[in-house]
Amino acid sequence: MEIVPAILAEKFEDCLQMLRQAESFAHYVQIDVMDSIFVPSKSFPLEEINHVHTPLSFEIHLMVKDPLGLMRRINSPHLKKVIFHFESDVDHLDFVKQMGERGVATGLAIKPETTIDQFRSISEQVGTLSFLTVNPGFYGSSFQAHVLKKIEEARRLFPDKLISADGGISLDHLRMFFDIGVDYVCVGSRIFRGNPEDNYKKFLHQKAELEAGKVK
Repeated sequence: MEIVPAILAEKFEDCLQMLRQAESFAHYVQIDVMDSIFVPSKSFPLEEINHVHTPLSFEIHLMVKDPLGLMRRINSPHLKKVIFHFESDVDHLDFVKQMGERGVATGLAIKPETTIDQFRSISEQVGTLSFLTVNPGFYGSSFQAHVLKKIEEARRLFPDKLISADGGISLDHLRMFFDIGVDYVCVGSRIFRGNPEDNYKKFLHQKAELEAGKVK
C-alpha cells in the first residue's frame, strides 16, 4: 500500500508551496481541483499547473462538473493520471478515450453515497477506482467508515483494478485499508498541517509496520 500526499489549495501560491514541500520526501502527489459547482469550494485555475517545473509526477482529482472542458486546457508533462467523478456531467467512455489518446491514465472517483451497481458497467474502462471516504471538497472532513464495506466488495469484484481511498485518512485508519487490499491512500491535511516531511515519515513507518505484521 502506497501513501500519496494530496494537495488541496484555493490559491496557486499555496499549491506551489505544498509541491515544493513534497519534493523533499515524495515522488508522486495528488492535486485536488474544485469548481465551486460540483463541490462548494473552488481551487486555483488549474492552467497554472502547465507552467510548473518539478521532479514530481502527479494525478489530478477533478471535483468539477465539466472535467473534459477543464482537461482541454491542461498539458503538463508531469500529469500521469486523471481521477474524474462518476457523478460529473461527462460522457465517461469518451473522456477515458480522449485521455488515453493523450497518454494519460484515468481513474473513477466515487462519492460515499454512490453504489457499486451504479458505476459497475463503467469500471472496466478505467485503471483505478478511487473511493472517497469523506464528502468531497474540504480538508479535514469527517471520515465515513461505511465506505469500507464498499471498498471491500469492490476489491472482490475488481481484482485487477488499482483501488485508492481518499479523504479524512489518519494513521489509525491504515490498518483497515491495508486489511481490505487498498493499493494506495491519498492523505491531505494530516500530512501538510504541521511538518509535512515528518508527518509523511510517520505514515511510511506505520505502513512498514503493517507490512511486517507488527501492527495488531
